Amino acid sequence: MPSDAKILIVDDHEDTLYALESALAPLGHLVTRATSGDDALKEVLRGQVGLLLLDVRMPGVSGLDVVRYMRRVEQTQHIPVILLTGFGPDTELSATAFALGVADLVMKPVDPWTLRTKVRYLYDAHQRRRALEAEVRELRARTEERASPPAPGRLHPDTRVPLQRDGHTDARDKRDGHTDARDIRDVRDVREQDRTA
Repeated sequence: MPSDAKILIVDDHEDTLYALESALAPLGHLVTRATSGDDALKEVLRGQVGLLLLDVRMPGVSGLDVVRYMRRVEQTQHIPVILLTGFGPDTELSATAFALGVADLVMKPVDPWTLRTKVRYLYDAHQRRRALEAEVRELRARTEERASPPAPGRLHPDTRVPLQRDGHTDARDKRDGHTDARDIRDVRDVREQDRTA
């Protein structure tokens, strides 16, 4: 399911970038490329990156340096990262990468089917997370909007709160505070109006 977020692939070898693009093409997502850690950071900070495939060892800024920086910046700290390495298993590298929150460490040459499966899962999980965060922000805004005090004489948005009057009192307000059937009917009427509206 295509989305507006792109997959960023980063490697200093053109042939590797081409192989990664070919492997990811069947997913249907926008794939962009960078050839250095500096370019990768610039692209990530521009926004709309849903996943990062990143070579560990590059001249200048390494893949691990890119991840360290991303984890310190709020807008990029939750972007899933798959690190690529052509130097075989390395326990120290693995420990460092996973401590930084890297989602996976993949050895080159990559198996296209395995890579697509991992990318699809991580990309979709990140998109779901973004959607949930947007929904939480929207619900918080609605809650804050409802929490503001209503104008006198208007119904409170929460129908469990009794009606507010415009400063005048009637016979029911002068009683000793006991609730009678008329008060209960008023609340039921308000709830019924809200259900039908």
